[in-house]
Amino acid sequence: MIILGIVPGLTVTGWGVISKSGSNLRHVANGQIRTNAKASMAERLVELDAALGEVIALYNPDAGAVEEVFMNVNPQSTLKLGQARGVAMLSIARSGIPVEEYSTKVIKKALVGTGGAEKQQIQHMLKILLPGVKLAGEDASDALAVAITHANMLGSHR
Repeated sequence: MIILGIVPGLTVTGWGVISKSGSNLRHVANGQIRTNAKASMAERLVELDAALGEVIALYNPDAGAVEEVFMNVNPQSTLKLGQARGVAMLSIARSGIPVEEYSTKVIKKALVGTGGAEKQQIQHMLKILLPGVKLAGEDASDALAVAITHANMLGSHR
């Protein structure tokens, strides 16, 4: 089974693809999508959708998972994040792929064992769970964590 994890953002969206065979996980790919900050909101969302469509077409995932939106101090930032998240979910769902959502706390707990884990702890666990992985950046590593969380949650109730 191929699983696509996404950490949405308007400036940077992280994506990670893993394969799951039984209890074995393997890194397939990871990356980051950056939108043009000078473009309009609509143009940036179209850009994000097109780039995610390319990732989906290239890796043909069986399942997708997206990190849930967290509340920022700045309501405008939260709104922009929500719009990027909507595009991510739409891109996956439009391809006929089932999509799940996971909170940051659940993702951290699934990887490290505590919902308050630091980014360095998550990256350390990724290197253990996916030996030899080369991370394209923080957002990409977070997206791999989302994919692993989904792989671990398959068949269970959240």
